[in-house]
Amino acid sequence: MRRVKGGVTAAKGFAAMGVHAGIKKDKRKKDMAMIYSRVPCIAAGTFTTNQVKAAPVLWDQKMIYEQPFAQAVVCNSGVANACTGQEGMKYCEEMAQAAADALGIQKEMVLVTSTGVIGQQLPMDKIVNGITLLAPTLDDTHEGAHMAAQAIMTTDTVPKEIAFSFKIGEHTVKIGGMCKGSGMIHPNMCTMLGFITTDINISKHLLYEALSTDIQDTYNMVSVDGDTSTNDTVLLLANGLAENPKITEKNEDYYEFVKALHAVNEFLCKKIAGDGEGATALFEVKVVGAEYKEQAKVLAKSIVTSSLTKAAIYGHDANWGRILCAMGYSSAKFNPDLVDIYFESKAGKLKIVENGKATDYSEEKATEILSQPEVTAIADLKLGDARATAWGCDLTHEYVSINADYRS
Repeated sequence: MRRVKGGVTAAKGFAAMGVHAGIKKDKRKKDMAMIYSRVPCIAAGTFTTNQVKAAPVLWDQKMIYEQPFAQAVVCNSGVANACTGQEGMKYCEEMAQAAADALGIQKEMVLVTSTGVIGQQLPMDKIVNGITLLAPTLDDTHEGAHMAAQAIMTTDTVPKEIAFSFKIGEHTVKIGGMCKGSGMIHPNMCTMLGFITTDINISKHLLYEALSTDIQDTYNMVSVDGDTSTNDTVLLLANGLAENPKITEKNEDYYEFVKALHAVNEFLCKKIAGDGEGATALFEVKVVGAEYKEQAKVLAKSIVTSSLTKAAIYGHDANWGRILCAMGYSSAKFNPDLVDIYFESKAGKLKIVENGKATDYSEEKATEILSQPEVTAIADLKLGDARATAWGCDLTHEYVSINADYRS
């Protein structure tokens, strides 16, 4: 497996584009994106577990679960189309119909997503205009993918995209993805909006199983602020143009695909966490030496979501007591008198706790390690071989500033 250029257009047959349609006031910011496959795709999706689900989430669930194929995705940023009632659902259908008309496909083959302010109705004149701008300019190069990745951003500071190629027998297969997410990030399936495209030939059942399984160790292990969005969606489209023998069972080919899918998802997760609203550092938490996987996952998420720990990371303060405290109030059982804790970054690795008590570590070295843009905390339970990793970010003054006036 190797990294390649292209994002969502790396796989054969996919094109994409992003434009400014006028939803956002700033004309320099793109606010609509489209992804299109020249042949129908099988599709899988995972969606928010928030009981308040945005209209596009409901639309996409229906299309993916009930329709055999999808061929296009349209996304707008700036307005979430959440808490908008029947009118919001009607606008989803109108959005899909406009894209279908522009692309010459059926509206049931169009998936729609939205992100932005909750409670506002979509400006359909601008949405339709954006679709008419997008369809004829779709680009199958990396430029098209990059512009689409820019168009789905809200409070993100950078576009997030990646692509890999790998071999299945003699066939080269490509997979690429893009996502947006910076705030309201605490998923219980995935996070915010993610779009993954691949030219692999695989059954719909196995495509869904691969995505839903990998979500548990990637998007479900990310938290920026503890808020689960109304719009969380990850869509995976496979058009089969790599022409590999169709994967219909969990064989070696299937696991090669799973490995590539995980690489895409993990990369995007870390980009989301590192770009958390107001963040200055990616905060990675590894729990090792656990008795079983779920124990490690619960502990890792408890640490990475601790506001006090996140604030300490921002202050470059090795306040390890907050980590043990966060572990202690989780639902996972462990022996605190066995725990070792380390901090690690490009500046080095330092054991700060051994068997539940502080080591004679250097505060200066700890501060140096915690001053890097990517910081890892490692908690070793010394109980077994299971492990889990979670991703988050530090908690800064800027996070409050961003969310105090988000609508303006």
